[in-house]
Amino acid sequence: MQLEPYLFFDGNCETALAFYQQCLGGQIVALHRFEGSPMAHQLPPECLQKVMHATFEVDGQRFMASDRMPGQPFAGHAGFSMSVNIPNDPVRGERVFLALSKGGLVTMPFALTFWGARFGMLVDKFGLSWMVNCDLSGPAAS
Repeated sequence: MQLEPYLFFDGNCETALAFYQQCLGGQIVALHRFEGSPMAHQLPPECLQKVMHATFEVDGQRFMASDRMPGQPFAGHAGFSMSVNIPNDPVRGERVFLALSKGGLVTMPFALTFWGARFGMLVDKFGLSWMVNCDLSGPAAS
């Protein structure tokens, strides 16, 4: 079994994925638009270029995303956080944290914690909550 987050956006999925590609260093491995899908004839023309389904991969992990369907309510990204763990690389951890926080809101600065890691929390410019953790244990820790 594999659990994978599926994120819904309010018409800005492709922009968000490009931002995450810059921040995390991953890649968009699949992107399908509503245009050309079996439901395309049911949608208004302004929705056809929106993302029906996308897959984003980074370091062997992935999440999926799409724009919400027209008429579906969008209440934002509440009740969960995307969690990133970058073991033994505080420089990369801070770089990812700062990149994700650009244009967003830092709710807990990236700093050393009592559990021996660097950790921070933020809400990005798309309203998605993130937790960035960098364990500082093992031979590569500094």
